[in-house]
Amino acid sequence: MDILSLVLLLLSVQWSWALEDPLLPFSEHLDPEHKVQLKWGFDEIQGTILFELTVNTSGWVGFGFSPKGGMTGADIVIGGVGAKGSYFTDRHAGGNSMPVIDQKQNYKLLSLTETDGKTVMKFQRSIEACDENDLTITNLPMKLIYAYGQTDDIMYHSTQRGTKELSLLKYMPRVNPPNSKYFDMTMINFTVPANQTHYHCKIMKAPTFDRKQHIYRIEPVITNFDLVHHLLLYRCPPSVTEPFEAECYTSLRTNLCMETIAVWGVGGGAFEFPEVAGLPIGGNVSDFFYRLEVHYNNANKSTGRVDNSGLRFYHTTELRQHDAAVLGAGLVIAPWYAIPPKAKSFLTYGLCDTAYFPKVLETPHDLQVFSVMLHTHLAGRKVRVGHFRGEKQIDFLAVDENYDFEYQDVTNLGKTKTVKLGDKLLVECTYSTENRSTLTWGGLSTTDEMCLAFLFYYPAMNLSGCMSFPNTTTLRSEMGTPGLNTWLNMMSTKTWNDTSINQYQQTLKRIDQLVVIADSFKNISRNTGLIPNLSVIPSAPCMSGCDTKNLALLWLLLCLLVQFMQKYN
Repeated sequence: MDILSLVLLLLSVQWSWALEDPLLPFSEHLDPEHKVQLKWGFDEIQGTILFELTVNTSGWVGFGFSPKGGMTGADIVIGGVGAKGSYFTDRHAGGNSMPVIDQKQNYKLLSLTETDGKTVMKFQRSIEACDENDLTITNLPMKLIYAYGQTDDIMYHSTQRGTKELSLLKYMPRVNPPNSKYFDMTMINFTVPANQTHYHCKIMKAPTFDRKQHIYRIEPVITNFDLVHHLLLYRCPPSVTEPFEAECYTSLRTNLCMETIAVWGVGGGAFEFPEVAGLPIGGNVSDFFYRLEVHYNNANKSTGRVDNSGLRFYHTTELRQHDAAVLGAGLVIAPWYAIPPKAKSFLTYGLCDTAYFPKVLETPHDLQVFSVMLHTHLAGRKVRVGHFRGEKQIDFLAVDENYDFEYQDVTNLGKTKTVKLGDKLLVECTYSTENRSTLTWGGLSTTDEMCLAFLFYYPAMNLSGCMSFPNTTTLRSEMGTPGLNTWLNMMSTKTWNDTSINQYQQTLKRIDQLVVIADSFKNISRNTGLIPNLSVIPSAPCMSGCDTKNLALLWLLLCLLVQFMQKYN
């Protein structure tokens, strides 16, 4: 009975991976006939990239990277399943001749199978080059080459070869369903005030559809690139039943709509969802109102500028496997969070503890996070999102070590990362205020600060935010100024130097935090928590093919087991 259970478990794992492998979210055919398919995923934090090459052949297969699209200077792997078993080698090509086997084998074979005339080769390598015969995988489009034969005798490939240019690390899938349509949600002839910072909100209804559809692509519609800094679209709770337009956060009606649906930041472009997920629209969500928030950064305080900016949503009736959603995490945007002046590198933290989800949700579940947008203002220099499980850091969900206020984009993580119910996420922001002489406060203005991470995930839950804020009562007490006015006076007159800045930073991190969970209907759970220590997870070293024999053997046995069960059932 135990053996049967193990077999069923292995089969379940194999079949679920066949349907959807979260580590391989991207896919492209490299040839016009669709005989060569490449799937891949990557982890920029660990510094690794994973490939799965499927070719319609029972012979050898080759794949590589080329400086100019040809053989010369190419970094190549060749593999297959022959009479004596599988073979796999890391090679390089000096010209139009047989590629030479590298002295250092820096590609890691994970599995190699041949079934029904198809060869599937799964392998991993470092993103960076590990020796002079390897090519570094960059953020720019790269020329990928492939070739294959009908036998396992590696020889000239004739016409069974090709080249395709892809941006592996900045990949944006582009699909065009036959019944695709779009709608816009924008400002209409709004005159931008002559203020340096203005947040304008417009509550409106989306188009009505008789049945549920999925939004699969979101594009910015910007009429004044020098004024529009970022856009947010929120879904309103059912209590909001009428359109409304006003400056944001000056009316209760604009404060009610807080479930993030879409985000865009200056410098960003279009965003497309993975093939397994889409934002739901129509059907049982067609009656909701939405709030479009536009942040205008009118640095020159120009007058009379009219704006019609917003977002364009492409949708289809061809539903994806999952509903997607966006969860806001980080530091609660509220006054009384002060960043001192003259700080070279000041850290703030926002804690999301998913263990509290059941307090606002009846059926909470794990999150499959596939993309993220990180957001601070002018003083922001770095943003990191740490992932903790069982009080131990297991990963970084996302990292931007060179944050640029003028370039904020929704970024694919490279693979789908699972945040289990009970995990903690810690958003850490690094600020530089060396050129400032006064305190920088948390707030909406461009000269104020934020520390946020918008997490794109599936399956969707009715969540709007998971954030924290230091207990201000504890903070004032720890600093010896229990009264609010006394504390404000002390903070504004304090001599800020490296010592006092560090002491204040450590106090903010050490004290208890108010952890806030909010659902889509403005139900809020207030809890407490402590900030865990965030460490650096070292990047994976360059790989060696000889280290993977046991793993490759395990994959082979698993595949043979699946074939055996399929044959005799």
